[in-house]
Amino acid sequence: MSAGASAVEAKLAELGLTLPEVVPPLAAYQPAVRSGVYVYTAGQLPMVDGKLPVTGKVGAEVTAEEAKELARTCALNALAAVKSVAGDLDRIARVVKVVGFVASAPDFTGQPGILNGASELLGAVLGDKGVHARSAVGVAVLPLDAPVEVEVQVELVDEG
Repeated sequence: MSAGASAVEAKLAELGLTLPEVVPPLAAYQPAVRSGVYVYTAGQLPMVDGKLPVTGKVGAEVTAEEAKELARTCALNALAAVKSVAGDLDRIARVVKVVGFVASAPDFTGQPGILNGASELLGAVLGDKGVHARSAVGVAVLPLDAPVEVEVQVELVDEG
C-alpha cells in the first residue's frame, strides 16, 4: 500500500462512499475525543452537506427504510469524527459499542432494524473489526428534529 493510502477509505470508495467532512458541533462539545486507546464520538446526526435530508419521527413522517439509510449516514459521519482524532481509520482495532437513538412515533418499535443501517455499514467497511455491542433506543425528539442519531466508541491499535 502506498504512503498515505488508507485501506478503510479504499473500502469506502469500493462501496461508492466517501468520508465526509466532520460535522461541526451544534453546541459546546467536540465531535470526538480520545482517551488512551479509545475514541468516543459525540452523537452524530445524519447531516449531508451541512443539513438534514429528512426530519420527523420514524413511523410517522419518516419511513423505516429512510431511517435505516439515515443511520448509515450517521455511521459515516462517526467515522469522519473518529478520523479527526485518530488521524487514520486504519488505526481502528475494533468498534466496541454503537449507541443509536431513533425519534419514534409512539407505536414504532423497530429501532433495532433502523440501527442495522449503522451496524451494517461498519461491518461492510471494517469487516470483523466492525462487529460491536449496541443499544437502540426510541426517543421522543432529537436535535433539529433529526430522525436518528448515532454515537460510536472505537478502540485504536496502540502505537506504543
